[in-house]
Amino acid sequence: MAQDTTFSRIVRGEIPAEIVHQDDLVTAFRDIRPLAPTHVLVVPNEVIPTLADVSTDDEPLLGRMLRVAADLAAQEGIAQDGYRVAINCRDHGGQEVYHLHLHLLGGRPLGGMVGR
Repeated sequence: MAQDTTFSRIVRGEIPAEIVHQDDLVTAFRDIRPLAPTHVLVVPNEVIPTLADVSTDDEPLLGRMLRVAADLAAQEGIAQDGYRVAINCRDHGGQEVYHLHLHLLGGRPLGGMVGR
């Protein structure tokens, strides 16, 4: 059995979350500690621990994650002004949950990529 994570439990409906999109490949939900007015996480429905763990077989899934993020940016009204999509990988990258996910952030100017 695949590793169980907080995000896989959200995907299965075992943990409540404000889900804004769900299909056969990915689920998107609002972050419980938002860093911007719009902060949505897009996760694969099956656990892949980190970006470093993806394979060439996962390319359609990664494309789906990005397409859903772009669609949600339009739906949230942040596409015109701009937004950020970020994937953290492992400890030094700031990954907190070891279930691949991307952050869709927007709704205000976000500043530089990495704090000094």
